[in-house]
Amino acid sequence: MPSPAQLGAIRLALLALCVAPALWFFAAAWTDHLGANPVEAVTRGLGDWALRLLLLTLCITPLRRWLAWPWLLKLRRMLGVTAFVYALLHLAAYVWADQFFDWDAIFDDILHRPFITVGFLTFVLLVPLAATSTNAMIRRLGGRRWQKLHRLAYPAAILAVLHFFWMVKLDIREPLVYAAALAGLLGVRLYWRQQARGAVRTSCGGRCSPP
Repeated sequence: MPSPAQLGAIRLALLALCVAPALWFFAAAWTDHLGANPVEAVTRGLGDWALRLLLLTLCITPLRRWLAWPWLLKLRRMLGVTAFVYALLHLAAYVWADQFFDWDAIFDDILHRPFITVGFLTFVLLVPLAATSTNAMIRRLGGRRWQKLHRLAYPAAILAVLHFFWMVKLDIREPLVYAAALAGLLGVRLYWRQQARGAVRTSCGGRCSPP
């Protein structure tokens, strides 16, 4: 277990790594180094990092169990909030730089362009997760209800990968990598759940229902 000072340094280093891509995109946009379509490059790049950080957040629990490093849980909240911030910036880039606050066009996109519909739904699912990420909200909701609410991260990740698939259209190699990673992360959780149910049945001799 790292000392408080070491854990603080790890958090600071991780935060710097998380913020670095956003700073690079904004610096590249300011200096006109994003190619022929800078708006698309920024919007796409911010969305890519939102997905990567969301999947990295889902990696924390398996890594904690496999490495027996319970302190990794102290990093999960920061990763999740950072993923939401990137998703918010991704949405803001679309609304501001791509659509210039043309709300009629934005609502038409949400209704009639499936990849934008799915992307918008992903963001909607992430909002309550970010809004309840504080210790005060955990206490207010109670641990069990908070955990149930934060399982929204799973459908959010599925929708985010689907959003990426439908957006790229032709070259789906990168979305396939994310889909495979997500399938593994969800699969290992399903395996653990089945193990827990089997343990409950064994402990009660098959006479009680699993949780």
